[in-house]
Amino acid sequence: MKAVHFGAGNIGRGFVGLLLHEGGYELVFSDVAAPLVDAINRVSRYTVHEVGEGGRDTVVTGFKAINSAEHPDKVIDEIAVANVVTTAVGPTILKFVAPHIVAGLALRDPSSPPLQIMACENAINATDLLRDEIRALAGDAWDAISSRAVFANTAVDRIVPAQPEGAGVDVTVEPFFEWAIERPPFGDDPPNIPGAHFVDDLAPYIERKLFTVNTGHAATAYFGAQAGVEAIDGALADPSIASRVEAALEETSALLEAKHGLDAASLADYRATILGRFRNKALPDTVWRVGRQPLRKLSRHERFVGPAAEAAERGLEVDALVAAMGAALGFDDTEDAQSVDLQRMLREQDAASFTASVTGLEPQHPLFPKVEAVVAARQAELGV
Repeated sequence: MKAVHFGAGNIGRGFVGLLLHEGGYELVFSDVAAPLVDAINRVSRYTVHEVGEGGRDTVVTGFKAINSAEHPDKVIDEIAVANVVTTAVGPTILKFVAPHIVAGLALRDPSSPPLQIMACENAINATDLLRDEIRALAGDAWDAISSRAVFANTAVDRIVPAQPEGAGVDVTVEPFFEWAIERPPFGDDPPNIPGAHFVDDLAPYIERKLFTVNTGHAATAYFGAQAGVEAIDGALADPSIASRVEAALEETSALLEAKHGLDAASLADYRATILGRFRNKALPDTVWRVGRQPLRKLSRHERFVGPAAEAAERGLEVDALVAAMGAALGFDDTEDAQSVDLQRMLREQDAASFTASVTGLEPQHPLFPKVEAVVAARQAELGV
């Protein structure tokens, strides 16, 4: 069995690639970073180090890497005979992956089992986004090649910290992971991925992860930066920051309970698990790394505005989530392009225009005035 994985970075090697290896797949990593591709091809094995309680080391073998910028034909040939294609490249990069998959599907033997495609990204229904890109590129050929693939959405979760100096292609990760995959697209032939679990309805798993892990991580970063704390675990060691993060996650849990019927006690346990992961001192991380790209994180369907908008529409509490958005507005990192743009836009636009353009909320939405108020407060701090 063969799996082609786009994105040979830490998540690709330390999570997705690791589980595919444990499922018996020969791994083909595709990436555009020439030094990384060369480093992978110089070794015959790498080790995934789990740090923290219950951690273990796992050796990965049976892999190679291809530079898709220099040798797209080689990637296409591998896709044509693969069983599985996965990605961990970021949602905005999927459009650059799609042409390779289209070409690979066109070369695929029609009698072969369908190629099983899963985009493992921090986005809701990322595989649907990839499929839409593939369909658009295929044009009139879509009907012919669509029968050669199945597309399944996934929800993935594993913290991969900044890597130790000199680690090479070894990867340090936390012991916890979750990979939930839609079951129906595969029929009776799901991929063999030990540790993954297949579910009939993925939406609750995706939103539970995004609105707890992603919301909580970013909230910790922004409250921490606001307080002048450097480390994520250090931010949560401050009781005032921890209480504000917990309050934001209580609001997202209330939405998940109302929307998906998830059990309140189970959600409380899940929140505690997530915050415990962020406090893992063996996973050092900074508020500046986690908080980067604040404009994306404040957009309409992301970790703050997404759940807060749905909660407001249901008449649920959103004040703690709005407070986290207010902290995000103060994120000022000259090394991060979106942070620079955020601070510039706050100075150039009035509060209503900024709220509409950044969050995508309509002025009549019940969340709009609350967000507009924290925007105005941040502008007052800036002397706008």
